[in-house]
Amino acid sequence: MDLQKRIERNLERAVTYATAGGNPSLMCDALRYAVFPGGARIRPRLCLAVALAAGDAAPNASDAAATAIELLHCASLVHDDLPCFDDASFRRGKPSLHTAFGETTAVLAGDALIVLAYETLARECLATPDRIAPLIAVISRAVGMPHGIIAGQAWESEARIDLKVYHRAKTSSLFIGSTTAGAIAAGVDPQNWYRLGEALGDAFQVADDLRDCAADPDEIGKPCGQDAAHDRPNAVRELGLGGAVQRLQDLVGEAAASIPDCRGSDMLKQLILDEAKRLVPKNLATVAA
Repeated sequence: MDLQKRIERNLERAVTYATAGGNPSLMCDALRYAVFPGGARIRPRLCLAVALAAGDAAPNASDAAATAIELLHCASLVHDDLPCFDDASFRRGKPSLHTAFGETTAVLAGDALIVLAYETLARECLATPDRIAPLIAVISRAVGMPHGIIAGQAWESEARIDLKVYHRAKTSSLFIGSTTAGAIAAGVDPQNWYRLGEALGDAFQVADDLRDCAADPDEIGKPCGQDAAHDRPNAVRELGLGGAVQRLQDLVGEAAASIPDCRGSDMLKQLILDEAKRLVPKNLATVAA
């Protein structure tokens, strides 16, 4: 089974648990709308790729970790699009959840996805109970305070923002959580996989800044120009277009070089290089070449 099919199967399983019985019907519809169809599923793909490279000794645990990470990511998108934050009208090429279902339902749906993520870890790791606590710890660190994606969102309310600290919390933290969770699920030392997540998270944020400044909304499935509209730090504004592209390329190289020696290292390195090609907006391909 390829990674995408594995991820979708397990997300379907989790959402089916949450929507059993079909009521409250509006909330059940909203949860499914928030998760399907998904984007590139980069974070759960990374989690599973690390687990596979390290031997994937406990597939139930790696599946649970990848599913929880994607549910938390989906929750963050629902909340990020709300009128009190970005007030984005569409996401993943369709109306954002609060646009389609209303703000009240969107808030509750985001909350429900967070709870579902941890319920999934508990339920699906029963065969490997020794994995539950460390997975909860590392994933919670990636989403909470003081360095997770909640902190990243909170930084946007501060008068002065340090770009590196802000981006580390907003984006890199969940990538670090993805690589280290994959390692924990496979039963190997997560610290050896920390730098991979950090470099990839930094690269993805630079790419997201490039898309926000230079991509077509139809290409990325969400509004562009959000950083300028909300006066937020952006790598292109700080480094210039060429500088941001070079920074992206440097980070991808650092990520590939950081992969520990393991039986699946070549597979994982190729996956990273292939994914990196998709990060640069199409109209910047010549700049990145």
